[in-house]
Amino acid sequence: MSDCRFDSYRYDLCMTSTRSAADTICCPPMFRSPITEEQAIDLADVLKAMADPARLRLISMIASAPDGEACACDLAEPLGRSQPTVSHHLSQLVKAGLITREQRGKWAWFRLNAERVAELCDCLALSAS
Repeated sequence: MSDCRFDSYRYDLCMTSTRSAADTICCPPMFRSPITEEQAIDLADVLKAMADPARLRLISMIASAPDGEACACDLAEPLGRSQPTVSHHLSQLVKAGLITREQRGKWAWFRLNAERVAELCDCLALSAS
């Protein structure tokens, strides 16, 4: 088990919207061996998406929701941001693959991409798992 505090919600950095599962290349732990330029670009994109306090709070709110999912309609008030701002942040997190989106009627529901958390933790691990 890794020491990552997001261990129960693991990310899959290997999966991006431009790649299929068949041609996925996982990021090795970057502190044990050098990563490729492509892996560094993919990792930087995910870290950029996370490098915002509102987005980190959204990830936390979604992950800690009772059913493991949250409706966009329920996120603006606790975040203290307007619905369009929350929607923008959510779309950036979806684009990075950190959360998934499911449309249910008028509202979008979001769930943490647990596999992506795992891969992020593995990539940033300081010691062997």
